[in-house]
Amino acid sequence: MASSTGPGDASIPTLKDLTIENITDNVHLINSQCADPRLKYIMERLVTHLHDFARETRLSFEEWMAGIQFLTAVGQTCTDVRQEFILLSDIVGLSLLVDSIDHPKPPSSTEGTVLGPFHTHDAATLTPGSSISGDPNGDPLLVLCSVKTTSGQPLADVKVDVWETDSHGKYDVQYADRGDKADGRAIIRSDAHGVFWFNAIVPVPYPIPSDGPVGQLIAKLGRHCWRPSHMHFMFEKEGFDNLVTALYIRGSDYETSDAVFGVKDSLIVALDTVTPQLAAQYNVEAGSKLLRYDFVLVTDEETQQLRHDEAVKAMRALGREHMKIIKGLPVPDVD
Repeated sequence: MASSTGPGDASIPTLKDLTIENITDNVHLINSQCADPRLKYIMERLVTHLHDFARETRLSFEEWMAGIQFLTAVGQTCTDVRQEFILLSDIVGLSLLVDSIDHPKPPSSTEGTVLGPFHTHDAATLTPGSSISGDPNGDPLLVLCSVKTTSGQPLADVKVDVWETDSHGKYDVQYADRGDKADGRAIIRSDAHGVFWFNAIVPVPYPIPSDGPVGQLIAKLGRHCWRPSHMHFMFEKEGFDNLVTALYIRGSDYETSDAVFGVKDSLIVALDTVTPQLAAQYNVEAGSKLLRYDFVLVTDEETQQLRHDEAVKAMRALGREHMKIIKGLPVPDVD
């Protein structure tokens, strides 16, 4: 249906007398003029669930206004280096859900997890063996990893974005005097054998920010705001699906109750100890901590096929047979 061009346009749908029972159908009717089938489908489901939520909970005006004020405060808290909306998405489990849906993984590959609100785009590109942390109080850690395809072939020149907190559990962007000098983060590239390594510090548990609206919500829900010890990794390579993930230190506090639901069993790792041989090879101190992991990336083609297959399966489970899948995304089939 064509978009309306003015009050006299005959294409404008005629609304019914508005009631609690038919307001949803009326909104769908107006939105049905949308020319983008995916956007129209998303809005149809969003409006349906929002209206059902309001009817099911008998949402009061006071509660609705409190929700609007909360979301306004979340937006006002966001800055160039703090994304409070991502944090909100994290603490309700939406971030992990969306990542799992949009980046499906075959069993042989590395699972993804939450990006978190503290990634930045100003990390320096460092050479292998460099230190990403300027914190003298952290326990030294050698990170020695590889990146391969699902068939076991090493991947060279993969862009590996890494970031972690300091020994006090804070990211560099949480300090007012950070300026433009990034710390605890870097970009490393894998070598011809798919190997990359760098020096860091042993991750520590830390609380998500509690000084904003999301922290206040966590407190009202009676939940703790802590994350277990972990290090973030993001992989980019042409022809491969971007991987956003993290490694969690086995035995860390909050391993089984992460405030942002990021921990997956396959991403929990035990730290080893640097042997004299490795110490000489990588110019680090023997006896210091060692983090090893073999990352496996999935090609764009593999991901697209998985996304398509899982979308079809999900629509069938919901009883929505009259759907078509476009680029892995379902839209109503009206042909």
